[in-house]
Amino acid sequence: MAKDVKDELKDLNLGQKVKSLRQRRGLSLPQVAESAGLSEPLLAQIEGEVVAPPVATLLKISRALSVNIGYFFQDQDVDKRAVVVPRNERKKVFRRIHEDPSKVGYYYESLAYPKADKHMEPFHVTFEVKNKEDLIFFNHKGEEFIYVLEGQLEFSYENETYALGPGDSLYFDASLPHAFRAVGKKAATAIDVIYASE
Repeated sequence: MAKDVKDELKDLNLGQKVKSLRQRRGLSLPQVAESAGLSEPLLAQIEGEVVAPPVATLLKISRALSVNIGYFFQDQDVDKRAVVVPRNERKKVFRRIHEDPSKVGYYYESLAYPKADKHMEPFHVTFEVKNKEDLIFFNHKGEEFIYVLEGQLEFSYENETYALGPGDSLYFDASLPHAFRAVGKKAATAIDVIYASE
């Protein structure tokens, strides 16, 4: 039987890792929220594992806490020069916890979480079919590369909309607001590589 969204999030201990690191750094919740550009209630929900942050939000938290985003996907603090992540060992993170799974929108799986000190963050992302009016725009420092594996993906950026299909790729400045949604009758999957510039 497949795990539900809350079990997936609990297994990752993402909120606990954020909270523990914040406390080890001697920072208050308001300090980190302000530094990351987030509201205190949102950060509290993330730490309480009520909400799973999208990649853009996790990048902001990692910067505020002076760690690489990969820190939050690791089981231990051991760095390796080369890592292999078997398909069945990917770390799955849902964008947000909802009682209705159809509202989740997308989830991402870390493809290189055992590697601590890296410049790129690769993810396998599944985008659900959504209405255009339900799009949520995100932005973060750095650049992003998308390679579509399956389905039809729509990318919204700077008042433009781009249609992407299997085999299409996209490279963009992630500091500008952007959003994705699958269109058609089924979800779209893609490889998403984020370069979080300093």
